[in-house]
Amino acid sequence: MVSTTRLPVRATTDPDHGGRWTSLTAGGREWLWHRDEPRRRTVRPGDPFADAGGLEECVPTVRGLPDHGDAWSRPWRRAGETDLVECPDFRLTRRIGERGDALVVDYLLAAEPGYRFVWAAHALLDLTPAARIGVTGPAVTRLYPDGGDRWAAGDWPRVDGVPLDRLGPDDGSAVGAVVLTPRVSVYDGADSLHLSVEAEGQPVAVALWRNLGGFPEGTPYRSVGVEPMLGRVFDRAAAHEDDTAVVPRTGEVAWRLTVTATRNP
Repeated sequence: MVSTTRLPVRATTDPDHGGRWTSLTAGGREWLWHRDEPRRRTVRPGDPFADAGGLEECVPTVRGLPDHGDAWSRPWRRAGETDLVECPDFRLTRRIGERGDALVVDYLLAAEPGYRFVWAAHALLDLTPAARIGVTGPAVTRLYPDGGDRWAAGDWPRVDGVPLDRLGPDDGSAVGAVVLTPRVSVYDGADSLHLSVEAEGQPVAVALWRNLGGFPEGTPYRSVGVEPMLGRVFDRAAAHEDDTAVVPRTGEVAWRLTVTATRNP
């Protein structure tokens, strides 16, 4: 019988540059993918997204405006054990802690009651072509075959012929998907990464970005995003009534992201 070892998960962030996660390690493995993007260190609010990899905090939207949200392009400030960013319509705080081997991140967004938003932990992972993505199914899945708001519904793991649980070599494709599930696992060789999101009374999902050398046009590269989220769409402007988080009368929405890792010998 093969035993599975739980590994301590640790993260490093950069408050000066959007609160970006620059490292996510477990058992000596770095899980975050990076690319050279010189624009990342000089962005200002309203700039187009500068994709340097890592994990970006995307809120109040992913696609649409502002591009990848309003928090990733602003400096955060640290107050004790909490990171804080002030945006025009909301304030977001984040506390990263450890609970045993797990990494536990508690978020709190404060805004006017009725404010609607989407949040995604936009994690781009460093994975081999043999890696696979695991979701307990069946789970309703919305496949976005292009960069717009149109999506096709199906059941995990295959929608419109696209095997979303498999990566494989570069084939020139790039699709996004939103899986209506609170948790996801990534299996790559002996290592596994497990992410889950919980938010009482709010819709949760996992977004996927499966870019196998199909984006951007002209200078494509490979990148794979596995992104726990609040909401069920990439663009809040295209959301139906139940597809975004909504700030209640208390003026605050709280949620938690939990990350664990395991290794098989």
